[in-house]
Amino acid sequence: MRVYRNEKLRRLGIEFSAPRPGDAGYDLFAVAGYRVSPGERVLVETGLHLEIPDGFVGLVKDRSSLAVAGLHTLAGVIDSAYRGELKVLLVNLADETFKIRARQKIAQLLVVPVCNAPIEYVDSLDELTKTERGAGGFGSTGE
Repeated sequence: MRVYRNEKLRRLGIEFSAPRPGDAGYDLFAVAGYRVSPGERVLVETGLHLEIPDGFVGLVKDRSSLAVAGLHTLAGVIDSAYRGELKVLLVNLADETFKIRARQKIAQLLVVPVCNAPIEYVDSLDELTKTERGAGGFGSTGE
């Protein structure tokens, strides 16, 4: 994967590096400080521009330490054709303001294969393959 670090990220001396053995995600850092009030959403700059390989997608996911504190990621799909700065949309679900510091790890990026299966339209629901689960939705597979 090809990576460009913008001036803000370089000034902070933050390296974007591959996950350690056994880790799934690349760490994403904030390049500036933010205050996130309860219920507020904020778009956090990371200073990264990525060239995710064709056939892959970047998925931005929570850091467990921030999720426990009530800070969660939203809108986390990074397409392989996107070349703009990777920004992380965070929401504060806690009752207190959360302070993000520059250089703080704010999320993790998983780069995973994507399957764009061809689409075949059918004329009736009866033409879809039957499964044991069928149309069972929320809670239908048990507790």
